[in-house]
Amino acid sequence: MTGMTALVVATAIFVATYIAIMTEKVNRAVIALLGAAIMVFFGIQSQAEAFKGIDLNTIFLLIGMMVIVAVTQQSGVFQYLAVWSAKRVGGRPWAILVALGVVTAVLSALLDNVTTVLLVAPVTLLIADVLRVSPYPYLFTQIFASNIGGTATLIGDPPNIMIGSAVGLSFVDFLVNLAPITVVIFAATLGPLYLIWGRKMRVEEEDRARLLEFDEREAIQDPVLLKKSLAVLAAVIVSFTAAHGLRLEPAIITLTGAVVLLWWSGRDFHQTFAEVEWVTIFFFVGLFMLVHGLENVGLLKILAGALATWSGGDLLLAGMLILWGSAILSAAVDNIPFVATMIPIIKGMAPAFGGEEAIRPLWWALALGACLGGNGTIIGASANLIVAGFAERAGQPIRFLPFMIRAFPLMLLSIAISSLYWWLRYV
Repeated sequence: MTGMTALVVATAIFVATYIAIMTEKVNRAVIALLGAAIMVFFGIQSQAEAFKGIDLNTIFLLIGMMVIVAVTQQSGVFQYLAVWSAKRVGGRPWAILVALGVVTAVLSALLDNVTTVLLVAPVTLLIADVLRVSPYPYLFTQIFASNIGGTATLIGDPPNIMIGSAVGLSFVDFLVNLAPITVVIFAATLGPLYLIWGRKMRVEEEDRARLLEFDEREAIQDPVLLKKSLAVLAAVIVSFTAAHGLRLEPAIITLTGAVVLLWWSGRDFHQTFAEVEWVTIFFFVGLFMLVHGLENVGLLKILAGALATWSGGDLLLAGMLILWGSAILSAAVDNIPFVATMIPIIKGMAPAFGGEEAIRPLWWALALGACLGGNGTIIGASANLIVAGFAERAGQPIRFLPFMIRAFPLMLLSIAISSLYWWLRYV
């Protein structure tokens, strides 16, 4: 199949797959892989071409980090941090909200936001239960903190992993360009949250005393494993900062760290690998093959040309279109498939702007828009859905519309701050 027919069929398959993913009626990994297979069946691309589209650096970086976290969490360190933070602020509800938000943001930057909320959300529900307060404000804040913190580094949010791998941006590149503004955005977000909930937060003295009686040290189930895990994690992060000079890709660093930690810790390989989020991994695989099919029929080149034309070669206009467009669309759909589609489109704009170096600021616009835009709705990012799942099981469901009414304006505030930052720094 060639020409316009292939273009129309490939677009139809992609749109149908996208809609099916949004409905969440069937597992998204199944849908993505099925869509990719249909493209092969229809002759949009061969199997070999589809496999070429899979970004193995992203895939193995995710697997490596998931293994490291799966081993580390068995030490109990994440539960320790959550309880320790709550006690350090005297068990005061608003201060706990801020403390847990900070822990979530920092861990999301150092690990990844999906893993972080998996670890912190259950402890948050426990603390809220002890204090006999609604967990909703705490979980809401953690959704925002996870996506804001994840924006700061290469490994913090899947869209950043994808962008960094596709363009060759290092851990230090993300840290230098995005970490400063995420601190400002997190601080700015706390202001409205205080007005919404903070002023009204009250807790009985006996409940606060019960929380303060918790011994966070009891959460540490294996001190030896904790030391080994922290040593390997520190080595991985240090290696990220030196990777560019050593000409190493992030994937080989995380895989090496994962293998060393597995061997050193003596943990069961089968049990550890069973804890890897394979659904997420195969979702990425299917997604990469789908997007490569669109690239194969020339659709992404057409869209890149259109975007370059709309911006008239103006970097400021192009950056704002990407930043705001990414934010709004990432709120409507999961930011992972959106970024997978945008990467080749922005790459295709390079000739119109004078080469790859000239469009470097556009990658930061995409990262900011996609990661922060995920805060706009409960379906905007994978971390949001995980927190919503915990809340549902705890009998405190996070409904789509009430969440969006509060979250969308806060997301727009973060994008407005990002726009000012992007303009001042790059234009």
